[in-house]
Amino acid sequence: MKFIHCADVHLDTPLQGLAHYPGAPVNEIRNATRRAFEKIINVAISERVNFLVIAGDLYDTGLKSFESALFFNKEMSRLKDAGIDVYLIYGNHDAASKLIKQVRPPRNVKVFRASEPQTLLNEELRVAIHGQSFATPAVTEDLAAKYPPPVPNFLNIGILHTN
Repeated sequence: MKFIHCADVHLDTPLQGLAHYPGAPVNEIRNATRRAFEKIINVAISERVNFLVIAGDLYDTGLKSFESALFFNKEMSRLKDAGIDVYLIYGNHDAASKLIKQVRPPRNVKVFRASEPQTLLNEELRVAIHGQSFATPAVTEDLAAKYPPPVPNFLNIGILHTN
Protein backbone atom coordinates (compact mmCIF):
# COMPACT_ATOMS: atom_id res chain seq x y z
CA MET A 1 0.00 0.00 0.00
CA LYS A 2 1.15 3.53 -0.80
CA PHE A 3 -0.28 6.90 0.11
CA ILE A 4 0.79 10.53 0.11
CA HIS A 5 0.16 13.01 2.92
CA CYS A 6 0.23 16.77 2.49
CA ALA A 7 -1.02 19.76 4.46
CA ASP A 8 -0.96 23.54 4.46
CA VAL A 9 -1.05 23.75 0.68
CA HIS A 10 -2.61 27.26 0.79
CA LEU A 11 -3.46 27.24 -2.91
CA ASP A 12 -3.06 30.65 -4.51
CA THR A 13 -2.13 32.36 -1.26
CA PRO A 14 -2.12 36.11 -1.93
CA LEU A 15 1.30 36.85 -0.32
CA GLN A 16 0.24 40.48 -0.20
CA GLY A 17 3.46 41.84 1.33
CA LEU A 18 5.56 40.49 -1.51
CA ALA A 19 4.60 43.33 -3.87
CA HIS A 20 6.33 45.80 -1.55
CA TYR A 21 9.75 44.44 -2.54
CA PRO A 22 11.06 45.86 -5.82
CA GLY A 23 12.03 43.16 -8.27
CA ALA A 24 10.37 40.36 -6.29
CA PRO A 25 9.17 37.55 -8.59
CA VAL A 26 5.55 38.04 -7.50
CA ASN A 27 3.82 36.00 -10.25
CA GLU A 28 6.27 33.12 -10.03
CA ILE A 29 5.88 32.85 -6.28
CA ARG A 30 2.09 33.20 -6.39
CA ASN A 31 1.91 30.31 -8.85
CA ALA A 32 4.35 28.19 -6.84
CA THR A 33 1.63 26.59 -4.71
CA ARG A 34 -0.23 25.42 -7.81
CA ARG A 35 2.93 24.01 -9.35
CA ALA A 36 3.81 22.21 -6.12
CA PHE A 37 0.30 20.76 -5.83
CA GLU A 38 0.36 19.62 -9.45
CA LYS A 39 3.63 17.80 -8.68
CA ILE A 40 1.99 16.03 -5.74
CA ILE A 41 -0.83 14.88 -8.03
CA ASN A 42 1.65 13.82 -10.73
CA VAL A 43 3.60 11.71 -8.24
CA ALA A 44 0.39 10.17 -6.87
CA ILE A 45 -0.58 9.09 -10.38
CA SER A 46 2.88 7.95 -11.53
CA GLU A 47 3.49 5.99 -8.31
CA ARG A 48 -0.03 4.57 -8.40
CA VAL A 49 -0.70 5.45 -4.77
CA ASN A 50 -3.81 4.05 -3.17
CA PHE A 51 -4.93 7.36 -1.70
CA LEU A 52 -3.98 10.94 -0.89
CA VAL A 53 -4.45 12.57 2.52
CA ILE A 54 -4.81 16.35 2.75
CA ALA A 55 -4.63 17.49 6.38
CA GLY A 56 -6.05 20.99 6.27
CA ASP A 57 -5.47 24.49 4.96
CA LEU A 58 -5.98 23.60 1.35
CA TYR A 59 -7.03 27.20 0.72
CA ASP A 60 -6.07 30.51 2.24
CA THR A 61 -8.42 32.63 4.33
CA GLY A 62 -8.20 35.63 2.04
CA LEU A 63 -9.17 33.84 -1.17
CA LYS A 64 -12.29 35.11 -2.84
CA SER A 65 -11.84 33.68 -6.34
CA PHE A 66 -13.42 30.42 -7.40
CA GLU A 67 -10.42 29.83 -9.65
CA SER A 68 -8.61 28.08 -6.80
CA ALA A 69 -11.50 25.71 -6.11
CA LEU A 70 -11.92 24.96 -9.80
CA PHE A 71 -8.18 24.25 -10.06
CA PHE A 72 -8.42 21.90 -7.05
CA ASN A 73 -11.41 20.08 -8.57
CA LYS A 74 -9.55 19.66 -11.87
CA GLU A 75 -6.64 18.03 -10.05
CA MET A 76 -9.01 15.83 -8.03
CA SER A 77 -10.66 14.71 -11.27
CA ARG A 78 -7.25 13.60 -12.52
CA LEU A 79 -6.95 11.43 -9.40
CA LYS A 80 -10.51 10.15 -9.85
CA ASP A 81 -9.66 9.09 -13.41
CA ALA A 82 -6.64 7.23 -12.00
CA GLY A 83 -8.79 5.47 -9.37
CA ILE A 84 -7.23 7.33 -6.43
CA ASP A 85 -9.33 8.43 -3.46
CA VAL A 86 -8.63 11.55 -1.42
CA TYR A 87 -9.25 12.02 2.31
CA LEU A 88 -9.55 15.68 3.22
CA ILE A 89 -9.97 17.61 6.44
CA TYR A 90 -10.48 21.34 6.38
CA GLY A 91 -8.19 23.44 8.58
CA ASN A 92 -8.54 26.83 10.23
CA HIS A 93 -7.92 28.76 7.01
CA ASP A 94 -10.41 26.60 5.08
CA ALA A 95 -13.11 27.14 7.70
CA ALA A 96 -13.09 30.85 6.91
CA SER A 97 -13.17 30.29 3.15
CA LYS A 98 -16.41 30.56 1.18
CA LEU A 99 -14.90 28.28 -1.44
CA ILE A 100 -15.52 25.10 0.56
CA LYS A 101 -19.21 25.90 0.91
CA GLN A 102 -19.89 26.79 -2.70
CA VAL A 103 -17.77 24.46 -4.86
CA ARG A 104 -18.13 20.73 -4.22
CA PRO A 105 -15.22 18.40 -5.02
CA PRO A 106 -15.57 15.22 -7.14
CA ARG A 107 -16.89 12.00 -5.56
CA ASN A 108 -13.43 10.53 -4.97
CA VAL A 109 -12.78 13.26 -2.38
CA LYS A 110 -14.00 12.24 1.05
CA VAL A 111 -14.35 15.33 3.25
CA PHE A 112 -14.46 14.80 7.00
CA ARG A 113 -17.33 16.61 8.67
CA ALA A 114 -16.72 19.44 11.15
CA SER A 115 -19.48 18.59 13.63
CA GLU A 116 -17.68 15.59 15.13
CA PRO A 117 -14.82 13.18 14.43
CA GLN A 118 -15.52 10.31 12.11
CA THR A 119 -13.85 7.22 10.73
CA LEU A 120 -13.81 6.37 7.04
CA LEU A 121 -12.97 2.79 6.13
CA ASN A 122 -11.24 1.42 3.08
CA GLU A 123 -12.26 -2.22 3.44
CA GLU A 124 -10.16 -3.40 0.51
CA LEU A 125 -6.94 -2.01 1.98
CA ARG A 126 -8.02 -2.56 5.59
CA VAL A 127 -7.34 1.07 6.43
CA ALA A 128 -9.33 3.20 8.89
CA ILE A 129 -8.84 6.94 8.58
CA HIS A 130 -9.99 9.10 11.48
CA GLY A 131 -10.43 12.85 11.23
CA GLN A 132 -12.44 16.00 11.77
CA SER A 133 -12.53 19.25 9.81
CA PHE A 134 -12.41 22.65 11.51
CA ALA A 135 -15.83 24.26 11.87
CA THR A 136 -14.41 27.73 12.55
CA PRO A 137 -11.03 29.43 12.11
CA ALA A 138 -10.35 29.45 15.87
CA VAL A 139 -10.80 25.96 17.27
CA THR A 140 -9.33 25.79 20.78
CA GLU A 141 -10.67 22.44 21.99
CA ASP A 142 -8.64 19.24 21.73
CA LEU A 143 -10.24 17.58 18.70
CA ALA A 144 -8.04 14.47 18.97
CA ALA A 145 -9.41 13.67 22.43
CA LYS A 146 -12.75 12.73 20.87
CA TYR A 147 -11.39 10.70 17.97
CA PRO A 148 -12.87 7.20 17.68
CA PRO A 149 -10.86 4.25 18.98
CA PRO A 150 -8.69 2.25 16.56
CA VAL A 151 -10.45 -0.24 14.35
CA PRO A 152 -9.06 -3.71 15.16
CA ASN A 153 -7.07 -5.45 12.42
CA PHE A 154 -6.91 -2.28 10.31
CA LEU A 155 -4.10 0.20 9.76
CA ASN A 156 -5.42 3.24 11.62
CA ILE A 157 -4.45 6.73 10.46
CA GLY A 158 -5.46 9.85 12.33
CA ILE A 159 -5.60 13.15 10.46
CA LEU A 160 -5.46 16.27 12.61
CA HIS A 161 -4.89 19.88 11.64
CA THR A 162 -3.73 22.29 14.33
CA ASN A 163 -3.51 26.05 14.52
